[in-house]
Amino acid sequence: MAFSAIRNCPTCGKPNRIPARHLCDTGRCGSCKSPLPPLNEPLDVDDNTFGQVVAEATVPVLTDFWAAWCGPCRMAAPEVRELAREMAGKALVLKVNTEENRQTAARFNVQSIPNFVVLRNGRVVFQQAGLAPRAEMRRWLETARATA
Repeated sequence: MAFSAIRNCPTCGKPNRIPARHLCDTGRCGSCKSPLPPLNEPLDVDDNTFGQVVAEATVPVLTDFWAAWCGPCRMAAPEVRELAREMAGKALVLKVNTEENRQTAARFNVQSIPNFVVLRNGRVVFQQAGLAPRAEMRRWLETARATA
């Protein structure tokens, strides 16, 4: 089954299905036809949806591998959230809970968290374990955009 995110229209509040390939596009609400802005928050994905979202992404993807019990992960969360707002339309930000999605974490050899992986066209272009400032994460994504 094809992945699609549910986004509520900021004007009328109606839910809209957004296919993975259009998460960074400005669309229109199916109900009121108002503009539907690009995804501007981290998207939680699981082992089943991660691959499809990454494969269909038309922009670089930053994946935050985290766990609820991890203090540094909780410290990184607001920075990751803000990065998603800053990079809306230019990059996607995904979150993968390593406790619930061990297959995806193993695919990227995640042994310590937080762990950040930047992908472009489905390939890893950068990976780093440990906290990183938002400006550095933004630089990773901008570098991935420039090398596309």
